[in-house]
Amino acid sequence: MPGFYSTVDQLCTLSPLFVSVTYGACGSRQRNTLAVTAQLAGRGLTTMAHLTCVGAEPLAIMQFLKELRAVHVDNVLALRGDSPVDGGQKAEHGHFRHASDLVAFIRAYEPDMGVGVAAYPAPHPESPSFAADRDHTAQKLRAGADFALTQLFFDVREYEDLLADLHARGLDTPVVPGILPIQSFDSLRRVLSLCGANIPGKLYLALEKAQQRGGAEAVRDVGLDFAVRQIRRLLNCGAPGVHLYTLNKSEMCLYIAEETGLPLNCLSR
Repeated sequence: MPGFYSTVDQLCTLSPLFVSVTYGACGSRQRNTLAVTAQLAGRGLTTMAHLTCVGAEPLAIMQFLKELRAVHVDNVLALRGDSPVDGGQKAEHGHFRHASDLVAFIRAYEPDMGVGVAAYPAPHPESPSFAADRDHTAQKLRAGADFALTQLFFDVREYEDLLADLHARGLDTPVVPGILPIQSFDSLRRVLSLCGANIPGKLYLALEKAQQRGGAEAVRDVGLDFAVRQIRRLLNCGAPGVHLYTLNKSEMCLYIAEETGLPLNCLSR
């Protein structure tokens, strides 16, 4: 896996606070996640494994947590997860209906494990309203989460509104903004369709013009420039760090760190 190790070595130069590893719907490729997190931990990186609970049984969750501990991975991102596309078991039919149930379960059986949760500056696609979405976020934090990572967003005001809402509820749990530098129009459309994020019209027009002018490379340049400006503004408004959705592109992380002057331990994968 020379490409994998090369990427890891480059990320190590940034001394990230942690790196995270995900897997597919309903726990598909969960074993791969365990293997990758173990390798990353073995190379000296603090690693966080994504852990979804849709369709999962308590004993399986307990076993996975024990296996993570055995390879010195002590942090998880607790998620409900997406139902499989083949129409398998839905979230409401399993033991865990919401990510807050998973957080409470982890707190009961692995009380000293680091637990992060997802937060949505714009509502989750399945949420009926902003209020309902914020209620779910608050429930996850009150269940015992140590911090939250946001879904990607492109308008800093959405992040500020999320924090204001949580503070009004008496919640001061750290919320780390998630940033996805735009790499291409195709990837942008795919991600937006999955996560429900919004894109400002001005940015979309700039990307459209870039596509016409110079194709995918020009779009990537505009996306990187926007990400750098977005990160600077987030740090200026008090964000505790930045979670980069790197798409395994370590060179992009190095560029962003240099351009933003971001403290290196604020970057994560």
